[in-house]
Amino acid sequence: MPLIDLTLPVRPGTRGVDVRPKYLLERDGWNAATWELYSHSGTHCDAPIHFGAHPITVDQMPLELFCGPAWVAHIENVKPKQLLTPADLGPVQDTFEADGCLLLRTGWSEHVDNTAIYRDGLPRISDELAQWCIDRKVKLLGVEPPSVADVNDLPEVTRIHKTLLGAQITIVEGLCNLDQLPDRCDFQAFPLKLEAGDGCPVRAVATV
Repeated sequence: MPLIDLTLPVRPGTRGVDVRPKYLLERDGWNAATWELYSHSGTHCDAPIHFGAHPITVDQMPLELFCGPAWVAHIENVKPKQLLTPADLGPVQDTFEADGCLLLRTGWSEHVDNTAIYRDGLPRISDELAQWCIDRKVKLLGVEPPSVADVNDLPEVTRIHKTLLGAQITIVEGLCNLDQLPDRCDFQAFPLKLEAGDGCPVRAVATV
């Protein structure tokens, strides 16, 4: 079964990433580097403790919360700062099944190199859509922007994260290549086992 990589590359220059050579092949006999990563760099997951929704940290989250059958909502012509509602889910609003993963394809990963749009103009999850995710028992919500809410609006970003994370819905942000997915697939995005971690970069993959 084909695997589709849904992960942004982590590299020097990525927001929150710093890489320094530690050992060099010519000098030390092997290559190794020191990586400093912001816990929410690139494609990453949020743990409930991220916004204080619950004291659960990333290493305490059951692995089952990072994988499962996924429904892909193909949302067209998304505008900067658009508020996404249940109506935007299209057919997925009716076909989604409890304990599945919901992936929102908005095309936003195309703007990854333009911070003014990618981060500051991202489409946002509405309160109605967050509640819909709770009511329909969404296990994992995956989005292309680096956040599910306006990062420049602390009340909004706090409220939406607390709503989702408080319901133990895993959030995966910074996805890409969702345009390569059919309406249904299997999804997984496992983090490192970071003790007391509030989030972690993941390798997100879909099986189609």
